[in-house]
Amino acid sequence: MSTRATTQAFFDAKTRTVTYVVSDTATQHAAVIDPVLDYDFKSGHTSSISADQVLGYLAEHSLQVDWILETHAHADHLSGARYLQQRVGGRIAIGENIRAVQATFKDLYNLERSFLPDGSQFDHLFKDGETFCIGKAEATALMVPGHTPADMAYLIDGSVFVGDTLFMPDVGSARADFPGGDAHQLYASMRRLLNLPPETTMYVCHDYPPASRAARWKTTVAEQRAHNIHIRDGISEDEFVAMRQARDATLEVPTLILPSIQVNVRAGQLPPPDENGVSYLRIPLNTLPLRP
Repeated sequence: MSTRATTQAFFDAKTRTVTYVVSDTATQHAAVIDPVLDYDFKSGHTSSISADQVLGYLAEHSLQVDWILETHAHADHLSGARYLQQRVGGRIAIGENIRAVQATFKDLYNLERSFLPDGSQFDHLFKDGETFCIGKAEATALMVPGHTPADMAYLIDGSVFVGDTLFMPDVGSARADFPGGDAHQLYASMRRLLNLPPETTMYVCHDYPPASRAARWKTTVAEQRAHNIHIRDGISEDEFVAMRQARDATLEVPTLILPSIQVNVRAGQLPPPDENGVSYLRIPLNTLPLRP
């Protein structure tokens, strides 16, 4: 197994999000996965504390950013992709099924006519199985829908970055009740990831730990297959779907879903400013719930 790439994690305690910098040790080229733009819901102010930690690491290690990779259009934090790109470059990329997510939320938010649900806000849309490089480290984009239609995992140099598809073994799996989500698809996507070699290192995008442990984000395929409370070996698709649907029916809508999605479908770009130079987020009132 190649060992070209190193991984550095940055945990954002407010949103429980993990951002990763994956770098090729030989060439000092890097990718940033799932960066966070801080957002204070009460004041409507953004800040860059989380993203600036990533910038500091990139500068300290003299890393050149090739890619800024999104695993999906997150519902629990604003993306820092555009902020990072404006400072260190790199191509912002996501899975090609982002178009379906954009179309759904353009209608929900009644976004401006100039917003096109064609993925053009991103620099690159990955197809399933597409290969790419971070420096000379090899990577593969894997389509893993279910949580949303556009979810991607990135297999890089013997490690897989799974976004929200899987969590740590004692936390389980992502919800599947957002528009376009599907528990059957999620089961198939998770089994696809669990069919990777057992020694494959797995990095998750969030951790919601029980009180008995601190936040963690690194596990292996073998550990997931043996211990994941939702998808370990021996749990059937029907059993998983029944559990997931029952559990999802009890979950609240994420606090930041309304502001975050309309930014994240734009690749982290804030909405275009009005005539007064101020950007506004739209909050649809008394609409259908954000579920199928």
